[in-house]
Amino acid sequence: MAYITLTTENFDQEVLKADRPVLVDFWAGWCGPCMALAPTVDEIAAEQDKVKVGKVNVDEQQELARQYRIMSIPTLMLFENGEMVRREVGGKSKEEILEMIGLRKQPVRT
Repeated sequence: MAYITLTTENFDQEVLKADRPVLVDFWAGWCGPCMALAPTVDEIAAEQDKVKVGKVNVDEQQELARQYRIMSIPTLMLFENGEMVRREVGGKSKEEILEMIGLRKQPVRT
């Protein structure tokens, strides 16, 4: 499944009322790290059906960026049952994102 472009108009329905976890990527077109992360987020959106993936362009959706106190991008947030349960800032590997959304277990460190 492809990612969903999130706006103030559809955020409530697509994220807060979703029937499964939602990974939200806050990004901007001028942000180099956001552009580097985009293919990974797109890949996860295409491969995973246990999580919905949405993207918020902070330049176009400033109200959402303010509401969720986005100070640095990229910022990834995981929502479950209408609540934000995890927040990560900066570039992440695919494995780190999959671990964030609960699809990979953290390695056991001894």
